Amino acid sequence: MNTEKIVEVPTLETERLLLRAFRPDDFEPFADFYADAERSKFVGGPAKRNQAWLILASEIGHWTLRGYGMWALEEKSSGAFVGCCGLWCPDGWPEQEVGYWLVGAHEGKGFATEAARRARAHAYEDRGWTTLISCIAEQNMASKKVAARLGAVYEGRVELPVGLAEVYRHPGPANLT
Repeated sequence: MNTEKIVEVPTLETERLLLRAFRPDDFEPFADFYADAERSKFVGGPAKRNQAWLILASEIGHWTLRGYGMWALEEKSSGAFVGCCGLWCPDGWPEQEVGYWLVGAHEGKGFATEAARRARAHAYEDRGWTTLISCIAEQNMASKKVAARLGAVYEGRVELPVGLAEVYRHPGPANLT
């Protein structure tokens, strides 16, 4: 008996981005991001190449285990891999989260806010969720700014399997303008 579960990763769009399933050619920029200790320190890095492979496999596997997950972010105009964003709740997480990170060359362009807003809309409109959080390291000021632009507010601290984080609660669907 075949018990294989095939999960279709939906492709979402924003004005400038595609939120899509990971492809094999995403691994090089993904591994480069995780090799950079400063860039990846808030999302489980730094990581050696083989460890980055396992992190990427975890991101992809989350779709099968939970039915949702992180998307690769592709800039429409150039086709470049610009980062990762999506819905996340691995074992030990307090509840469903919208998370995001960008490769350095693509920071400061509003991509994280744009992608997270679209991922949140998918959670609320297509999945029927009523709340989301973002778990952010205390020192991650860039991520906190994205959360603030999305209307998320500080709620407290939580101990995650990867360490202490601050919880930012996103407005529910009824409170979005």
